[in-house]
Amino acid sequence: MKDIATRFAGNPLLSPGDLKPSIDGLEIACLLNPGVFQFEGKTWLLIRVAERPKQTDDLISFPILTKSGGIEIMKIPSGDPELDASDARVINYKGLDYLTTLSHLRLLCSDDGKNFYEPEGYPLLTGEGILQTFGIEDCRVTWLEEKYHLTFTAVSDNGVGVGLRTTTDWKDFTSHGMILPPHNKDCAIFEEKVNGKYYALHRPSSVDIGGNFIWIASSPDGIHWGDHKCIIKTRSDKWDSKRVGAGAAPIKTEQGWLEIYHGANEAHQYCLGAFLLDLEDPSKVIGRTDAAIMVPQAAYELTGFFGNVVFTNGHILQPDGDTVTIYYGASDEFVCGADFSLKEILSLLKSDHGQ
Repeated sequence: MKDIATRFAGNPLLSPGDLKPSIDGLEIACLLNPGVFQFEGKTWLLIRVAERPKQTDDLISFPILTKSGGIEIMKIPSGDPELDASDARVINYKGLDYLTTLSHLRLLCSDDGKNFYEPEGYPLLTGEGILQTFGIEDCRVTWLEEKYHLTFTAVSDNGVGVGLRTTTDWKDFTSHGMILPPHNKDCAIFEEKVNGKYYALHRPSSVDIGGNFIWIASSPDGIHWGDHKCIIKTRSDKWDSKRVGAGAAPIKTEQGWLEIYHGANEAHQYCLGAFLLDLEDPSKVIGRTDAAIMVPQAAYELTGFFGNVVFTNGHILQPDGDTVTIYYGASDEFVCGADFSLKEILSLLKSDHGQ
């Protein structure tokens, strides 16, 4: 399957070995799905860094945050009959699910959008409290009303929900707690109000009825969300047949709000597509791409910690008004970049898209 992405020649931009672990005794297993923003004339990535102890053949070990903010290492014999370690990302032990890694968010910046480094004086963003003991993941960054809004996946044994922090300088943060309870993730807040309301895309899910669909919600204050509506569903026998989820905040165009989203099929192949929302009523879908606009095909997208994956949480619309630079996670291990034409994406939208 062909796509329309122009991948950076220097991909992967970042690999696990390019960064140092946050504490001694852990190693970085993956770099994933950065939030993207511009600040002080530079391009910044807020990367999900997933860490774990070095693994051995006879032992599976993984870190979790304690309620007091420390780190506890759980160790399970690999031959334990009550252990299911068939998924590289999640294990089940004695009926309970655990993540195989502990994630935090780390800031890197670049003068040219391709060569990134860790600046001094900026903190790591880590889990806080009992709702984030398994870490925080996959942050989207929205610039709105003179401050940055960080929506991220908060994970604990209580479930998976959406947390919110805000900042103006990336050194001091205000936590607003969990704004969408479990099970929910993939939350992206629009970068301006529509008819006096805040809007956000999100993805609740159910294991019994329904599916992994994209919803939209509105809010009077950007904290408390309601008027939830399901707007994008999975499509049978297509690249997004198993689950769909929002990427970053939609791009405002003359035609509507353009959202670049991810979808996965039954084989757990993750691709990217796009849909268009009405400018005045963002709950109305007016177009959707039939085929994926980006498909795993480069070697670093096909093999890695969890292969056959391209997944984005962030992009930059370049000054020419047409080039969209997407920063994405590849194979749940590497951070990469690719350019798209906004006009080309819009030309691929179809009104007979289904939901």
